[in-house]
Amino acid sequence: MEKLMIRGGKPLHGTVTISGAKNSAIALLPAAVLAESEVILDNLPCISDVAIYAEILEELGAVVSRKDDEIRINPTGLISKPMPNGKVKKLRASYYLMGAMLGRFGEATIGMPGGCNFEPRPIDQHIKGFEALGAVVTNEQGALHIKAEQLRGAKIYLDVASVGATINIMFAASRALGVTTIENAAKEPEIVDVATLLTAMGAKIKGAGTETIRIEGVTQMKGCRHTVISDRIQAGTYMIAAAATRGNVLIDNVIPKHLEALTAKLEEMGVEVIEYDESIRIIGKSEYNAIDVKALVYPGFPTDMQSPMTSLLTCAVGTSLLSDYVYGTRFKHVPELVLMGANIRVEGRTAVIEGGPLRAAKVEAADLRAGAALVVAALTVPNEVTEITNVEYIDRGYDRLVENLSILGAEVWREDS
Repeated sequence: MEKLMIRGGKPLHGTVTISGAKNSAIALLPAAVLAESEVILDNLPCISDVAIYAEILEELGAVVSRKDDEIRINPTGLISKPMPNGKVKKLRASYYLMGAMLGRFGEATIGMPGGCNFEPRPIDQHIKGFEALGAVVTNEQGALHIKAEQLRGAKIYLDVASVGATINIMFAASRALGVTTIENAAKEPEIVDVATLLTAMGAKIKGAGTETIRIEGVTQMKGCRHTVISDRIQAGTYMIAAAATRGNVLIDNVIPKHLEALTAKLEEMGVEVIEYDESIRIIGKSEYNAIDVKALVYPGFPTDMQSPMTSLLTCAVGTSLLSDYVYGTRFKHVPELVLMGANIRVEGRTAVIEGGPLRAAKVEAADLRAGAALVVAALTVPNEVTEITNVEYIDRGYDRLVENLSILGAEVWREDS
């Protein structure tokens, strides 16, 4: 086990290149299960979730090889193997194997997923979709058993615009008989990325990125090559870190449109944001305005940016309000920021943040984005060292974090915990 050590107070300067999107990668990897020949993914992030997923695919019989940011998955040897325990318990996104295995083999047995435990996240909408397609779903000893004699297209209305449920239903429906329509589908860029891969594999999908997605099932799907989109959450975290340290940073390999909600809030605070075709420059200022932020489903302000944004709002003058209407209790980072001297109180689904300086402390990352919030906070504390434990959470979503921050001039390193 390791801990992250950060001596703060240095403005970040330079250029950081953003890797492929975590939230795309963890769905694109299981999508390869649906193919019957080799799938190649480029621009894959170097994070622990990707490594775990590759190992899971190998356990299922796929041949997986990786070099730098490229991974090759040969699924020809895949078998319908029950996976009630093991590595699937370490990964929230292991639930994508349900839709992929159901589409490929007509059955799946997958243990209930693990990952960050910041709020209960039921998979009832996934199950609703599978059952609508003709599958029988049972829960036995903590594992879901899903089986269908023949998947058939259906009209499915999601009660919640869930990214996971949308993708899982797309997987199963791609190999179903007939046409499936998903109403109130999630619109995130990662949905479009997955649909692009599935279409290249032979699926017939229209409407990805809108609230209505139409999938016409096919009997076979082939391998292809696909480049993962850039990680908007990773990019947003560096944007926030640059602003919090009053730095000047060029964030490269991004899609500015995916970051519009964050950009608008940074500009409202007084941060200078300059957009280019595939990059964004953040120029920090000496003083920031207090603002109100509401985390919503895409294209609203991302819930995954809520935690690091909390740290930035401690740099503002006055009182800011940050509400999360996606995960209303996602505030496990707040007690740790309070240990660092932050004046924050949580009222229901809203954090009330009084601006003021922070101090170094020994803190603990409760989940992936909470860890990112602590990193941002630590970078603002002048000449003091903050210790962040549970760094394995941060490694789940941030590619080469220490290397990138060091390039930008931060004093950051790892030590054995």
